[in-house]
Amino acid sequence: MQPTKSSSLKKSKPNYINSVVGVALVLLLMGIMGWVFLNFERAGNALKEDIKVQIFLRTANKDSISQMQQYIVSQPFAKNVEYIDKEKAKQIWNKDNNEDWAKILDANPLPESIDFYARAAYVNKDSLNNISNHIMTLYGNQITEIKYPGELVNNINEKATRFGLAFLVISCILCIIVIFSIDNTIKLAMFSNRFLIKTMQMVGATRGFIARPMDIKAIINGFISAIIAIILLYGIISWIENQVPQLKVIHDNTLNFILFGGMILVGVAISLFSTHRSVIKYLKMKLDDLY
Repeated sequence: MQPTKSSSLKKSKPNYINSVVGVALVLLLMGIMGWVFLNFERAGNALKEDIKVQIFLRTANKDSISQMQQYIVSQPFAKNVEYIDKEKAKQIWNKDNNEDWAKILDANPLPESIDFYARAAYVNKDSLNNISNHIMTLYGNQITEIKYPGELVNNINEKATRFGLAFLVISCILCIIVIFSIDNTIKLAMFSNRFLIKTMQMVGATRGFIARPMDIKAIINGFISAIIAIILLYGIISWIENQVPQLKVIHDNTLNFILFGGMILVGVAISLFSTHRSVIKYLKMKLDDLY
C-alpha cells in the first residue's frame, strides 16, 4: 500500500512543476506586454521632447537677449533653454554638415538664436502655434523667425495615436489569452488529482478540509511562477536597455515595481481561483464521470 502511495505522489509532482513553469512563461508574456504598455507613454514623451524650437534673433543687444531667455526659461512649455551665438551656431553647422566654411567665407552668415525643447504636453500643432504667436507678440521686434519641424510634430502625434490604439486592443486580447492559458494550465495539473479529491470526499472530509491544502499549494505555486517570470523579465529588460541605451533614459523603477507586483498578484489570484474551482468541480462530479 505504501509503495503505491509513494508512486502516486511522484507522479503528481511533475504536474505541479509543469504547472509552475507553464504559468511562469505565460506571466512572462504578460510582463513583457505590461512593460511595453507602461513605458509607451514615457517613450512617446521622450520622442516628443526631442522637438527643438529655434527663435532666430534680430537684436544683438545682450540685455534684451538675456531678458528674453529668462522669460522662456520661466515658461512651462520650455526645457533646456540655450542661447546660441554666431560662433556656437557655426560649430553646430560644421558638426552636422561635416564642413568648415572658414576656408570659403570670411563672415559668419548664421543668425543668433535662443533654442529650447518643447515639453511633451505642448508638442502638437495648435500648442506650438500658440507659443510662437505669444512670443512674437512679446518680442516681435527682436525676432526674425520662430522655427520648428511642424510636419514631424504632426506625424509623431498621428502615429502615436494610431499605435497607442492598436497596442491597447492587442494588450486586451493578450490579457484574455493569458488568463485562459493560466486557467487551463492549472486545470491540467489538477486533473491528475481528481481521484484523490473524490476519495477524500467519500471518506467524509469536508470541502474546506479538502480544498484548503490545495489552495495553499496554489498560492505558493502562483508566487513561485511569478518570481520566475519576474527574474526572466528583469533579465530581458536589462538586455534590451544595454542594446538600446536610449531606453535607460525612460527607466522608471517605480513602474517596474508596480509591474512586478501586478505579476505576483495575477499569478497568485488566477492560480488560487482556478485550483479552488477545479476542486469544487471534482467534488460535485459523480465518481463514474471522473473516468
